[in-house]
Amino acid sequence: QVQVAESGGGLVQPGGSLRLSCALSGRTEALSDMGWFRQAPEKVREFVASVRWRGSPTYYATFARGRFTISGNGAKKTVTLQMNNLRPEDTAVYYCAAKEDGRQDYDYWGQGTQVTVSS
Repeated sequence: QVQVAESGGGLVQPGGSLRLSCALSGRTEALSDMGWFRQAPEKVREFVASVRWRGSPTYYATFARGRFTISGNGAKKTVTLQMNNLRPEDTAVYYCAAKEDGRQDYDYWGQGTQVTVSS
């Protein structure tokens, strides 16, 4: 089993930055991809960014490209999401997720961390 724990959410003003962190524990040897997703109130969960466990390649949703940066550290078993130039529409619960090589779906999810962008 794999445990996923996010941290780093909070309240930030428009144009500000936040850094989300995700720590993995348990049977992480088979993991290949890490991703961040988000879900805003009354909206479906959407993909934000992903990274292969060994750091590349990375993928971003259109809204995240140029503002968000995902990075993974295989030795520490962590993944971070640096979010810059945040907008009110970025307000959502952000989830970290992991999947094993060869799997299409993400199998392991954290509890989520709230990000609120408001003045």
